[in-house]
Amino acid sequence: MQKTFLAAALCVLAAGCGNNQPPAPAPAAQTTVGTEIDDAVVTTKVKSALLADADIKSFDFKVETRKGAVQLSGFVDNQAQVERAIAATRLVEGVKSVENGITLKDGKATVGNAVDDGVITTKVKSALLGDPSVKSFDIAVATRKGEVQLSGFIDSQAQMDQAVAVARGVEGVTAIANQMSLKK
Repeated sequence: MQKTFLAAALCVLAAGCGNNQPPAPAPAAQTTVGTEIDDAVVTTKVKSALLADADIKSFDFKVETRKGAVQLSGFVDNQAQVERAIAATRLVEGVKSVENGITLKDGKATVGNAVDDGVITTKVKSALLGDPSVKSFDIAVATRKGEVQLSGFIDSQAQMDQAVAVARGVEGVTAIANQMSLKK
């Protein structure tokens, strides 16, 4: 009986050791529901911190969070606002790192620019939604005087390239500022 059991155990071990197939690739980095909730809480706290600071025009910022990495993007008037926003963001509980994708505004925008920019933003968002190869809900769009800024965390370089190409093809877009990051 012991010999039979020992022989069976050796066969199982040998069969496992004789497996010459390569190991399965590691799954792509996924977020859990808990991580997504944590990221949403961090995003809300960062937005609140930016709103609470009178020297920061937080309505000009886009805030995206992935696994505690916070991405700030948008358009601001001066470098002091950029530095203050980054410092305020770093103080928020749950922030592991801050990616600066903020662009300085170039001169004053007119009411006509603001209306045109709103139309361009809407057109870009619609074009991104219409492209099945782009996860457009992961991309924030801001426009200033025809310059479109794309930000957010993207799955692949191919999606990022496609999003830029789609945005570039929208009428009225004069330039693209790619502030997107690959998901880690």
